[in-house]
Amino acid sequence: MIVAANKVVKMHYSVLDNNKNTIDNSFDGEPLVFIVGTGFLIPGLENALLGKEAGDTFSVTVEPEQGYGERHDDLMQAVPKSMFEGMEIEVGMQFRATTDAGDQSVMIIEIQNEDVIVDGNHPLSGITLHFDVEVLEVRDATEEELAHGHVHGEGGCGHSH
Repeated sequence: MIVAANKVVKMHYSVLDNNKNTIDNSFDGEPLVFIVGTGFLIPGLENALLGKEAGDTFSVTVEPEQGYGERHDDLMQAVPKSMFEGMEIEVGMQFRATTDAGDQSVMIIEIQNEDVIVDGNHPLSGITLHFDVEVLEVRDATEEELAHGHVHGEGGCGHSH
């Protein structure tokens, strides 16, 4: 069975940046399991999976526009430190913020005297990603999985309907 829309894929992957730094690696842990075509994966990786089958291994380089997008400087802003009153804040913390463009995840990238610099870009935006993938299993998604848009483990999906 080949990878196509509405198939459930179980795979291991590792991903490196251009400097060969490991960003993520599933080979030592649990494989990734998802339904193809639900937007779970970045487009560049999902497109490279199409047509593959269980047992296939491949490498793919994904440019930012097919990954997490380019960086946008206007998503970085200084907010007054007083907004974090009573919170222990440190560089690298992520939280949800309400912005003019709606809710988005932001990360603290710098703490100055009275300002906290936050970045609304995805941490992997602007980065070319290098994936090594091993396809472990390909199967049809069940009707229930397709209705919910995610894979169910043994014995159902564990959330109430």
